[in-house]
Amino acid sequence: MNRPIVLAITGASGAIYAARLLQLLLANERIVHVTVSPSGAAVVKQELGIEMHLEQIQFAPLLQTTVPDGTCKPNDEAIRMAACQALEQGRLVYHRYNDYFTPIASGSFLTDGMVICPCSGSTLAGVVHASSQNLIQRAAEVQLKEKRRLILVPRETPLSVFQLENMLRAAQAGAILLPAMPGWYHGVRGLSDLVDFVVARILDHLQIEHQLMQRWRASDL
Repeated sequence: MNRPIVLAITGASGAIYAARLLQLLLANERIVHVTVSPSGAAVVKQELGIEMHLEQIQFAPLLQTTVPDGTCKPNDEAIRMAACQALEQGRLVYHRYNDYFTPIASGSFLTDGMVICPCSGSTLAGVVHASSQNLIQRAAEVQLKEKRRLILVPRETPLSVFQLENMLRAAQAGAILLPAMPGWYHGVRGLSDLVDFVVARILDHLQIEHQLMQRWRASDL
């Protein structure tokens, strides 16, 4: 039986990665627990033009969004429709970023992993120092202490020595550091291919099947 996935959206650039990942998780019939920081909501508004009221977020616009250049794959519309149906069926559970009285704040709540996408530098720092200044950091700390998957998707360049040290500490604690660094070897034709490259790697580490990109084969050499 599939357990829920936790998705946290924080204030780093790359909101489209979070939107696409959420679409794919719901389309794959997963239950997703979502929490969004105020800075994450601000970035979603700036980059995707979607207003997110943290008291009660309307997720439908996020599930229907596409990459800015309009490129898409043949099954993208079906994925967005399936995600919206999952939303109507109640398979998306929203938690306010400052509400600690939620299941994801407890180690007794079983999950198949948590993704912070995108992951801001301040969120990364809060996680590695176990400061738990909000629900996102607390939920991430739970994943680490319970030895469950925690995938961090930072999107920043260049990196300071402090950020590098924080990434090292997170990796040493068991987190998977998966920077939003798309590859170019898979026949890139538009922005959607670059977005899907990163989302595909996240899904791989969550052990969720997908058809987002053609995998590297020995015959491709």
